[in-house]
Amino acid sequence: MKKVMLVDDEILIRETVKECIPWEKEGFQFVGDAPDGEIALQLIEQLQPDILITDIMMPFMDGLELSAVVRKRMPDIKIVILSGHGEFEYARSALRLGVEDYCLKPVSAATLIELLRGVSRIIDEERLEKEKLRNQLRHESGKDTVTREKLLSDLCCGFLTTSEAIHLSSAISLQLMSPYYAVVISDARDPACHMYGDDEIRGMADSTAAKTAVELVPLTGDLLSFKRSRTETVWILKGDSPGQIEERLRPFRELREQADSPGCLNPAIGIGSVHDRLQGIHLSYLDAEEDMHWHRLTRQNRQEMRSTAQMPLDPTAFLDRSKFKDFLKLGTPAEAESFVKAYVSGMGRNDWAVSPLGYYLLNDLTIEVLQSANETFRNVGSLEEVLERFQADIGSVRTHEDACKYLICLIEQYWRWRAEGADKYGELIAKVKDYIADNYDKDYISLQSASEYVRLSPSHLSKVFSQETGRTFIEYLTQTRIQKAMELLLTTHAKSYEVAFKVGYNDAHYFSNLFKRVTGMTTKQFRKNGGLALELKGDGYEAACNHG
Repeated sequence: MKKVMLVDDEILIRETVKECIPWEKEGFQFVGDAPDGEIALQLIEQLQPDILITDIMMPFMDGLELSAVVRKRMPDIKIVILSGHGEFEYARSALRLGVEDYCLKPVSAATLIELLRGVSRIIDEERLEKEKLRNQLRHESGKDTVTREKLLSDLCCGFLTTSEAIHLSSAISLQLMSPYYAVVISDARDPACHMYGDDEIRGMADSTAAKTAVELVPLTGDLLSFKRSRTETVWILKGDSPGQIEERLRPFRELREQADSPGCLNPAIGIGSVHDRLQGIHLSYLDAEEDMHWHRLTRQNRQEMRSTAQMPLDPTAFLDRSKFKDFLKLGTPAEAESFVKAYVSGMGRNDWAVSPLGYYLLNDLTIEVLQSANETFRNVGSLEEVLERFQADIGSVRTHEDACKYLICLIEQYWRWRAEGADKYGELIAKVKDYIADNYDKDYISLQSASEYVRLSPSHLSKVFSQETGRTFIEYLTQTRIQKAMELLLTTHAKSYEVAFKVGYNDAHYFSNLFKRVTGMTTKQFRKNGGLALELKGDGYEAACNHG
C-alpha cells in the first residue's frame, strides 16, 4: 500500500481530495497534508510518503522549490505537480526537476486515481529492479557486508557516478546521503612501528579501531567505514554542516597528535578535506591519502631523530614551522635573508660534522613546507621526486651558513610554485576532455587509459581533473555519453540498444536505467518530449544529473 501526501494552500482542495478518493480500496494510504512547502518538509521527513502531490503556487515555499529539495534529500519519493496554471514554463520547470506527472486543476477523482495508479506501477517496477540488483549483489559477493565495503571502496576511488552510488546504496539499504562529507584513513603499519611483528601490528590496528569506535559512539549512522587492507581502515564521516564535520574529526586529530609523541603506538592517520557533494568523497579520500603520506614521513623522521640523539630531545629544538609558513605567505624576497638568519639562530650551536640533529630538523621543516605547497598549489609535480631532491641538498649542508642558504632556496622554490600555479593544468584538462570526446564510444575508456594517454599517474590525474572541473573523471565521461545519447535519440531513428552501443555501453539494460536516473525520463519519453528534451541538454541536464 503506497503512502500519499498532499500539499496545497487551499484547505477546500485538501479536504476534497482527502475525502473523495477511497484510498485503501485503491491500494493507497493518505498519510497527511500541509498548507505550504515549509511545513510539508518536516512532515515528509517524518511520514516518508511514497507519492507527494503538491500545488505549485503556495506561500513561503512553492511547489517547485519543495520538489527540488525533496528530489535532492529523498530521491525515491515520486512527485506529482497539481496546479491551476497551464503555462508551458511551469510544466518545463517541473519536468526538469524529475517529477513523475503534471496535471491541471480542477482534477476529477477518476483522473487522480488513474494518475496515482500509473505512479504506483512505476514504484513497483523500481522496487522490483532494486530487489533484482540486491539479489545479484548478494549472489556476487556472498553477503551484504562485502557488498557494502566494495560500494564504499569504489566510491572513494572515484569508480562510481553520483547516480550509481545513490542507486547501489539504496539497493543495499545503506544511508549514504548527507549535506557534508570527509574521509579519514588510519594505518597501523607505520614506519615508526617497524620493530613490531605482524601479530602486534594487527593488535594495534584492532585496538585503535576499537578506541576510535568508542569515542565516536554518538555518531551512529553518521560514520561509515571499511577495511582497505589488513592494517588500514577508511572512515567516511557525514554531517549537516562543515562545523559538525570538524567536530567529528576532532577525535581523529587527537589520536594523530598522540601518535607524534615519543613511544606512542597509534597508527598513522590521514585526514581529508570537507566537501558538500557525494563526489567530494573521492577528493577527500585522495587528500587523506596524501595527508597520511606526509604524516608517515614526519613520524619516521622524528623517530629516527630520537633514536640517534645522544640524550632526550628538548621540544624547543624543533624549528617553529608555523612561523616559517607564515613568512612563506606574507614575506618578501628582500626580507628572506634576514628572516632566515634570525629563524635558525638557535641552530648555531649544532656541530654539523658530529650531530645529525640539524639534518633531521631541516628535513622535518621541508616535509611540512612541501605538504603545504601540495595542498595550496597544483603544480608541485611528483612529491617523492621533489622531496628526494631537497633531501639531497640537505645532505650537502656542512655549516650554519649552508643551512641558511638551503632554507632561502626552499623559500624561493615555494614562491616559484605560487607564481607558476595560475593555470598550470589548463592544457592537460583540455587534452583529457578531447580524449573523452574522441573515445567516449569505446567501452574500454577509463581513468587508467586516460592517464596513460596524458602520461600521468591515475591518482594524480583523478585529483587534478576533479579539482579543475568540479567533476570526477567518471562523472564527466558519463555526462558526455548521456549528452551524445540525447543527440542520437533526437536526430536518428536508432533503437535504444543501438544508441547504448554508439555511446560506449555494451549493456543496453544498464544504459536505459542510467539514462532514466540522470535525465528523469526513459529514452522513449525523451524522444516524445522533443523540444523539452533539448532544454534538458543545457542547464536542465545539469540539474537532472545532480538529482541523480
